Amino acid sequence: MFISTAYAQAAGGAAGGSSMQALLPLILIFVVFYFLLIRPQQKKMKQHREMLGAIRRGDKIVTGGGIIGTVSKVDSENELTVEIAKDVKVKVNRELISAVLSKTEPQAAQAKPANEDKPQGGLLGKLLGGGAKPQPPAANESAEKPDAANDEPAADEAKSDDDAPSPEKKSD
Repeated sequence: MFISTAYAQAAGGAAGGSSMQALLPLILIFVVFYFLLIRPQQKKMKQHREMLGAIRRGDKIVTGGGIIGTVSKVDSENELTVEIAKDVKVKVNRELISAVLSKTEPQAAQAKPANEDKPQGGLLGKLLGGGAKPQPPAANESAEKPDAANDEPAADEAKSDDDAPSPEKKSD
């Protein structure tokens, strides 16, 4: 009877430390799964959502079924009209697009940069005299202005053999 009591005490005393030891491998497994599986999948899903949101007319896409086509119209937030062959158009759910093969540039970016026509410096810069930076004169404009000291056009001095005579400077 004395031996069985000793075994019971040893098992009860070790139970408090072993519960923490039993949870440690589970926590470690969750951390490994998070960094190897969950986090990369979340990044991939975020990139896919951004890709779907950036689809515009003229993009070449691949649908979930493997059909390759060109976006001819963005109907709504969830639907696109895709041309898969000449004069064959299909409506596709945006979420079922698996990849974008080639992107088209926005038309505004092709024409000119968005901030080119905006004055630089803002209100405070205008009040303090630091508004838009002056643009240097173009080379052909400065060459056509007459020299004030000589009363002769400066273009004659700067003209090279390759330059064609301008129609303004015809001599009779």
